[in-house]
Amino acid sequence: MANHKSTEKRIRQSDKKRVHNKYYERSARNAIKKLRHMAEKEAAAELYPKVSAMVDKLAKKNLIHKNKASNLKSSLSKYVNSL
Repeated sequence: MANHKSTEKRIRQSDKKRVHNKYYERSARNAIKKLRHMAEKEAAAELYPKVSAMVDKLAKKNLIHKNKASNLKSSLSKYVNSL
């Protein structure tokens, strides 16, 4: 295990950050699923900006790649517009 105080602190910090990141990734994925299963255009158009912002925040924090974020946003906007 860790032999230095700084290494022990780094382990604590990374565990805390991992749980924090997991929460935001999971909530964004759930929001994407919710949007993809909507059938009403008005409700989907209302939810889309919030989901788009969540995806942008994940990309900004390097939790997902920026190209993946843009691909997700593109496919979601196509879906909302096709309703």
